[in-house]
Amino acid sequence: MNKKTNVELQALVDKATAGDKEALETLVAGVQDIVFNLSLRMLGTFADAEDATQDILLKMITHLSSFRGDSSFTTWVFSIAANHLKNYKKHMFAHYPLSFEYYGDDIENGKMQDVPDLTQNVEKDILAEELKMSCTNVMLQCLDTESRCIFILGTMFKVDSRIAGDILEMTPQAYRKRLSRVREKMADFLNSYCGEYGGGKCRCKDRVNYAIKNHRINPLQLDYTKAAEISESILFDVKNAMEDIDNLSQDFSFCKPYQSPERIKNLIQELLDSTQFSIIQNS
Repeated sequence: MNKKTNVELQALVDKATAGDKEALETLVAGVQDIVFNLSLRMLGTFADAEDATQDILLKMITHLSSFRGDSSFTTWVFSIAANHLKNYKKHMFAHYPLSFEYYGDDIENGKMQDVPDLTQNVEKDILAEELKMSCTNVMLQCLDTESRCIFILGTMFKVDSRIAGDILEMTPQAYRKRLSRVREKMADFLNSYCGEYGGGKCRCKDRVNYAIKNHRINPLQLDYTKAAEISESILFDVKNAMEDIDNLSQDFSFCKPYQSPERIKNLIQELLDSTQFSIIQNS
């Protein structure tokens, strides 16, 4: 989407709302990775992120005629996605909420030495990388929903505070203040406990079997290490350089963007190929 001008995007939106299937496919393809990555960080697991991404893309399609070009198309989609995800209750961590206190206690007191080898012949280095990506993503679930969204927009997508303020319906000043506070909280936790991204003693390789035992990773389903990464430069079209909010950016390199899974692409394509497409266009 970042290679198209606002005029070109508006033309695509006009064509799509008039029933042009190819224009709609182009719009969906341009934002599905953005929506998936926001969903993944907000919800904590690939499975929940896939389900939410489908819901959000369908909502985008059915509300396409309401886009008026007052903001960039991507910002408009982000607003839809953020509102949907802040109220999303179907994901696993909505039923099993986390806190930094719980996470820290588990790191300090989990009885790793009592767990046998559960790697099922998968290389331990691969499982350690899977745990590292999973653990840092799940760690975001220790934040309240709005703080999590603020952190993701500011740290992963590097959204300018004016745009983020519009998305989250707060002033740029309030957004910058909240972002700095949340980033500091995350950095403090990493520095206290995490040996991969901070100054703590926890090492993923030492906790692999413990993580498998507690169903935090599955040697037969490695979502993160099998996912295809994409360049940050193509992820978001309205970001500016990171604002000078703090000096903590090096602490959050775990926020890697991924391509949306093929299952999402296939399901959306099936929808656009079905008879429901005409119903959606007339909604």
